[in-house]
Amino acid sequence: MARFLLSVYQPDGPPPPPPALEEVMKNVRGVRQEMEDAGILQLAVGLRPPRAAKVARPDGDSVLVTDGPFAETKEHIGGFSLIDAPDFEAALAWARKLAAATTLPIEVRAISEG
Repeated sequence: MARFLLSVYQPDGPPPPPPALEEVMKNVRGVRQEMEDAGILQLAVGLRPPRAAKVARPDGDSVLVTDGPFAETKEHIGGFSLIDAPDFEAALAWARKLAAATTLPIEVRAISEG
């Protein structure tokens, strides 16, 4: 098995209205349960808003700390799932389910174990 990171691309701004958010979260819980039942889920978390983030960036001989996760963007990583899957195609199949549940883009990346 290989490990994959499924990252949720969340738009900046307020969350959807409560009825829509409740439906999304119900769907997300369903996919997470399916991942747990399949024995592939290692970790699934949501992240706090980007305004609570800091970035440490090398700057010559020092390190500059700035607010937020990105310079210029309208999206941020809203959460992620770490899964074990036999190959990239299997991880992508889980990403499709998660994208349908969240109604948001999901990035799939293999974890480098070296």
